[in-house]
Amino acid sequence: MARFPLSPASWTTAFVSSLALLNTIIPVRAQTTTTSSPGSSSTDSSLETISGTNADGVTQTLLVDRYPALYTGDFGDCMGGQSLINLTSFDAAYYADNMTVIFNLAGTTNLRNETVMHGEQRYEQVFNPCSANFYTLCPMNSSVPIFGGAVIPVSSSDVSDIPPIALSIPDFEGSAYLRIFSNSSQTQIACFSAVMRNGASFSHPTAIGSVLGVFTVMALLASFATAIYGISVPHIRTHYAHSLSVLVVMEVFQSIFFSGALSLNWPSVCAAFWSNFAWSAGMIYTPWIMNSLNSFTGVSGNSSQVGGAGSTVINNNGGLQQQIYGRSLEDGSSLAMKNELVASGIYKRAVNNTASSLEYAWAGVPVQPGLPLPGNWSGFAGELSLVDVPASDAFLTGLVWFLILLAILIGATAAFKWILEGLSSMKRIKHDRLGLFRSHWLGFLGLIILRSCFIAFFMMMTLTLYQFSYGGKVGPLVVAVIVFVIFFLGAIGLATYACFYRVKFGKYESSPDRLHFQRGKALKFLPWYRTVRESSMEEEDKAKSAGSISFFQLRFVDNDAEIQSVHENTHFTKRFGWLSARYRRTRWWFFAFWVVYQFVRACFIGGARASPTAQVFGLFVWELIAFVAIILINPFEGARNTALAVYMLGISKVATSGLSIAFLPRFNLARIPTTVIGVIIIVIQGFLVLGLLILIVLGAISSYMSITRNREEFRPHRLENIRMKYFGHLEQKEKDVPPPPPPIPEEPKEPYFQVKTVRRAPKIEDEDVDYVPEMNDFNPNASQYSLGAPVVNRTSRTNSFANSMRSHASGYGNVPYGARVHRASWSSRDFQNWQDDESIRADSPFGMPSSSASAADHHPHNSMSMAPLVRPSPSHGSMRPSTPTREQQRQYSSQRINRAN
Repeated sequence: MARFPLSPASWTTAFVSSLALLNTIIPVRAQTTTTSSPGSSSTDSSLETISGTNADGVTQTLLVDRYPALYTGDFGDCMGGQSLINLTSFDAAYYADNMTVIFNLAGTTNLRNETVMHGEQRYEQVFNPCSANFYTLCPMNSSVPIFGGAVIPVSSSDVSDIPPIALSIPDFEGSAYLRIFSNSSQTQIACFSAVMRNGASFSHPTAIGSVLGVFTVMALLASFATAIYGISVPHIRTHYAHSLSVLVVMEVFQSIFFSGALSLNWPSVCAAFWSNFAWSAGMIYTPWIMNSLNSFTGVSGNSSQVGGAGSTVINNNGGLQQQIYGRSLEDGSSLAMKNELVASGIYKRAVNNTASSLEYAWAGVPVQPGLPLPGNWSGFAGELSLVDVPASDAFLTGLVWFLILLAILIGATAAFKWILEGLSSMKRIKHDRLGLFRSHWLGFLGLIILRSCFIAFFMMMTLTLYQFSYGGKVGPLVVAVIVFVIFFLGAIGLATYACFYRVKFGKYESSPDRLHFQRGKALKFLPWYRTVRESSMEEEDKAKSAGSISFFQLRFVDNDAEIQSVHENTHFTKRFGWLSARYRRTRWWFFAFWVVYQFVRACFIGGARASPTAQVFGLFVWELIAFVAIILINPFEGARNTALAVYMLGISKVATSGLSIAFLPRFNLARIPTTVIGVIIIVIQGFLVLGLLILIVLGAISSYMSITRNREEFRPHRLENIRMKYFGHLEQKEKDVPPPPPPIPEEPKEPYFQVKTVRRAPKIEDEDVDYVPEMNDFNPNASQYSLGAPVVNRTSRTNSFANSMRSHASGYGNVPYGARVHRASWSSRDFQNWQDDESIRADSPFGMPSSSASAADHHPHNSMSMAPLVRPSPSHGSMRPSTPTREQQRQYSSQRINRAN
């Protein structure tokens, strides 16, 4: 008789089966919980179909080789290799579309004759294995291989506790356990665990790793092209500094992967996502390399099966009988009566098919030796298990692949040099094309090796320190010590020598200075203070300071007065450009800071493995301090490197280390919020990777502009303006001086009116009688005619009138006859004369002087007295006086004729 249960466990779908057996009755216990991807079914049944009904009562035609809703993957021995049964196949699956559970196993044992049983938890089915296709367990014998399988129908109530999300969420956590107990000793003699999957996963190391590798090669080629193209070393360095740094690219990938090296119980989603970046740390599984390393590190085992048959003495220790059998012993008669009834509901499978350990394409295989149990993602070992690399082999695997990478780079560089020589000899390229690289290719090769070691510094420090904390055999530890000394002393020594070499040919001068704090705004709305040196401030800016402190400013002075910039020193750039070329003129020493920062970080990740609390909190504090320090230093000359290495990568590191605190064992966080936090980490790091890929493409475009800088014609033409702006940007950034202040915007012009001078224009009314004296004043040579008053030194009326017209025409241009001409300008004297005329004119009934003598007194320049032609009318509020009527003209016509005679 047998029992088979299904039950949920938090996020996981716990799938517990139990086969209880007395003598000829076999008990089996399995607990399941879920993750990862499927395969396909048997090829023999690829076209076969069956009819199935799901939990909603929907009946449909189904393919036999369809994917199960939940199924097991790789499996291992949960007794640490001490199980008395060796399994080559352990398969279990739940089909939601027809409400069935299948169970299949195959293996061997060295027990001569033993009946076994299986425990059970929630859902139970008891069956006789001899009636359910498990003939090899009736009883279990060392001379008979173990194999068998069953198809067990379940009801909707049996699976009601399985949440629907379990069938679709990526990397749903789950595992299945098979526990076998001996009837004679009543002890556990075998335990096997398999990871459960639903087909969805973030882990695709082959596909995603290949794509990321292609982008990395693109960044590598773009950087290499800018480093070898050109003649002038300072000019080459300028363009090289603005290409995307391969150091930063690898730092992004390695920072993501080594996030899982902390000793925490990671959610399966994080471990699956991080496995896509294992290649960046050299964690690449190949059977021939892994088998060689296993023999050196002491990892042994059979990869075709799990278990350790015969290595454990059966010991009952008492107390297991009641625990395992429970009330089944008390009610053995009822158990026996249900035997045939329940067995009739279990479908047998063909024996010749179940004998195969690879009956299902989705089925898992025995776990590789040295790997943890499937479904365990704790610490670095759990992350490495997804790429089949044992934790004990991690250091040597990374070292071997790093040496392979160096060999590839050396071979590619030498091949490129000789290809150029061959093309030059065949006159396919110009003789002097890439002449600097071709004549100094060995020097470039040495710099490539040094640069590669500098990029791998953090990886090798982390792996060697992890090997020290992990322990193991003497051989791997000795190799780890040698590698640690080479990389640590090499990096520290070269950084120190580079700084000393710079100081050796110059000196540092200190001068007193003050550091002022100026008010400002961060993000355009947050109050903020920025620091400015007094030596770089204008006088008017000092008054705006919110405070200041005194300090001493260090300034480097080169012995050669013409070479004050480190990047203009050709000798220094040739020797140490692989360290300092990408940094600003005033931050050329940042490589020394980077070495210290990465070493301390490696100590927390790799060396503090045994103290998770100190490891996590220490790493978070260190990342936060480094993030603020790097922002203040702002070392990179290129804008893309600054955006990626300073801000994007810094934010990702701080956020990841901060969120990782929630996974500490002391907090005992439930798996649902653990998975939610893991998804947040994946989103943050996913945006980081997406931004990196975009910057790699932009960096490749800018590098293409750099290596075509000597061409007059650039293609595509629509990028010509961008190319010229880019070159101007390079020239400005090379100086490493603050940008000039923006021009002060002009105040907007407002409407205004201001009278400074007045010039009177000629008008028609100037010919009227009231303005005749003034016109005479304005042009004293002009002859005027007058009516009604004696004229001194007058000529004939005809001559006087003609002279007046000529004078009027010559003095004021083509003014119509009868028009009055305004004065061109006025003075205070003219205004006084006008007032005098007005006062004299007031005595006359016509407003004119009463006699020629009085007129002459007030107007000495006039040659005749003035008399109106007609009597003027009262003022009508207009500047032009009213015109005399016809009656007035006839009334005074006689008077006008008499005076003219």
